[in-house]
Amino acid sequence: MAISAGLKLPAVINNNMVLQQQSSCNFWGWAEPEDTVHVRLGWNGENKFCVADVSGKWRTDFTTPSAGGPYEIMIKADTTYALENILIGEVWVCSGQSNMEMPLQGYISMPVMGSNDFIAHSRNNNIRLFTVGKKVSTTPEDNCSGKWVVSEPKEAAGFSAVAYSFGKYLEEVLDIPIGLINTSWGGTPAEAWTSEATLLSEFGTLNATGFKTDGLTSSSPSVLFNGMIHPLLNYTIRGVIWYQGTSNRKRPEQYSRLFPAMIKNWRRSWNQGEFPFYFVQNAPYSFRFDENTQSAFLREAQLKTMLTVPNTGMAVTMDVGDSLSNHPPEKIIVGKRLAYWALAKTYNTEGISYSGPVYKSMKVDENRAILAFDYAKFGLTSFGKELRHFEISEDDKTFYPAQAAVKDSTVEVWSPKVKKPVSVRYCWDNYVEGTLYNNAGLPASSFRTDEWK
Repeated sequence: MAISAGLKLPAVINNNMVLQQQSSCNFWGWAEPEDTVHVRLGWNGENKFCVADVSGKWRTDFTTPSAGGPYEIMIKADTTYALENILIGEVWVCSGQSNMEMPLQGYISMPVMGSNDFIAHSRNNNIRLFTVGKKVSTTPEDNCSGKWVVSEPKEAAGFSAVAYSFGKYLEEVLDIPIGLINTSWGGTPAEAWTSEATLLSEFGTLNATGFKTDGLTSSSPSVLFNGMIHPLLNYTIRGVIWYQGTSNRKRPEQYSRLFPAMIKNWRRSWNQGEFPFYFVQNAPYSFRFDENTQSAFLREAQLKTMLTVPNTGMAVTMDVGDSLSNHPPEKIIVGKRLAYWALAKTYNTEGISYSGPVYKSMKVDENRAILAFDYAKFGLTSFGKELRHFEISEDDKTFYPAQAAVKDSTVEVWSPKVKKPVSVRYCWDNYVEGTLYNNAGLPASSFRTDEWK
């Protein structure tokens, strides 16, 4: 690629990129003011022309065909860019904090289970990877750092494990090119990934409870939306996968407003309608110095987001947490669970189960609570293990450990200490090992039947 003082392209438009198939896409960049920019599309030979405005910005739209390639694309003004090895397929943005950022090779003394085999088998021309450089910005940026690379062991090893697993599984099943754009930063809260206008609209201030406003850091409101999301907004995508929440765990009630607002903010900003937004529910972890129930309330906020925001889905991780690490090693299965959502709901692959059981209703029969669930068409199971981590209460709000048993698609819960059940809670703690699944082996989220404070 050429570099000149005139014609310039954003980092995301480069050799090896994947363009979203069968979509209205666009190229954009910078040139000398009022220069004519000529784009020739490699798949059909079509020529597109546009003129840079007085500030030097230009943009041209085009329509992509079905998945295929590789293609070459020429972009020409005062100099010529010959973009090579371009594929057309499916493009997904992958974002969040450290559990999304965590690479296949793991962190120091924090491994990813099964990663070595994944890395060894990662040479795949159909999978392309782009990692957005970390940047904090107080104003919306038009460009980012990063480059598209073809998947091979040395590149895959340093790429997001969850994102790579998700993309690899999609590529295997769909047999089309997959482009993954990883824009994530460990330790960051959702407000950093949300625009200033959205935060002001939702909370009336940029200084809401818990927001970091003392100095400019990666946790400051809106700075990562500006620096790491805004540069991507002209790039057509299929959808988003997201793994974040730990940095908001002490503010679950606020998160129940913030997270849906962020999703709507991204959808408005991309101007592609209600594109798929699939996310990971926080995995169990002890948080030894926190009040026990905060993490359960945060998981509830995530569950409510899935149930109320259209075209979202949640991968549950109640069975793959780690009591001693907030970066559990089971990342590959998490990516696969996100892929189930995409395959079933975005790509309309019939026959795939994609969600674990979701609590629906409770009725009382004498001293037993009988719980019904959605996403349990073929019943519930604990795979032969004891059902654990159920609690039951009367209206005095005192919870007692409970026994539980699967009855087809319901769970019966009881305790000798509770004669008139009013509420049941499941896995309502920071760290627990979930034992309730549907027949597809997908775990149930933690839940409660009450709304007590």
